[in-house]
Amino acid sequence: MTAEPQRRQYLEAMGLTSWEARYRLPNALPTPACEWQQPAEEPREAPGERLHALLDEAAREAPARQAPASPAHERGQRPAGPGRARALLGGGEPAEATATPPAAEERQPQASPAEALHFTLQVACLDGRWLLLLPQASKPDATQQRLLVNLLQAAGVLPEQALDFETFHWPQMEGLPVDAPLEEARQGLQAFLEGRRRRGWAPERLLIFGRDATLASVLTVEEGRCLPLDLPAWQGPGLDELAGGAAAKRTLLPQVLAWGQAWQASAEEASGER
Repeated sequence: MTAEPQRRQYLEAMGLTSWEARYRLPNALPTPACEWQQPAEEPREAPGERLHALLDEAAREAPARQAPASPAHERGQRPAGPGRARALLGGGEPAEATATPPAAEERQPQASPAEALHFTLQVACLDGRWLLLLPQASKPDATQQRLLVNLLQAAGVLPEQALDFETFHWPQMEGLPVDAPLEEARQGLQAFLEGRRRRGWAPERLLIFGRDATLASVLTVEEGRCLPLDLPAWQGPGLDELAGGAAAKRTLLPQVLAWGQAWQASAEEASGER
């Protein structure tokens, strides 16, 4: 362990002021007594120069049992870094410097801030069981609403409660910092749906009328399943497209029949549990 006078010299060389209590505190150990060497009358060096000189002196006086000097010492270079100084002050072995120098960090280009995903949905839940999503800015008008009801009735999907769409838009607040746009958008939508569970929502299936590039990345639908929500899912034409052409309706007919079978099976399962 470094002797007290030498430790004080290191602290003074680093420009750190040492303080001592003038009075002994109750139950405190006495301050160790030591003899101080009178400083020689010579021009004062800068703290950095004195510290390097002390480190060089300590390196030369190291016992023979320690490891051989590194090539840097063989060439007469001064040991540098706070790790070696802490070791000489009694703070343990010096750690290898692995951090990037401050100058190098300043030269690294700053990463541009991420931008939040933007999308708007109209959301409804048929009797709290089937989730309906419309990627559009406004709630369905009377024509769209009537078309949707007729499609569900043709499939045999007869909810007891009327459709009631709510608007969900992301982001909820502009200007907030964004780290992971896709993940944060998914978490925001999941939090919205989780909050509706208190109203009795327990989605079993997902129907998406319409396509949106941003929503396609948020609600990834593969092989008839929405992966982020872990629900059976269908995604097809929007209500405007279905209202404007008979071909889109004919294409949808096989899927409509499958909806009816799934709705009936879900209703029978629910009644059996009761």
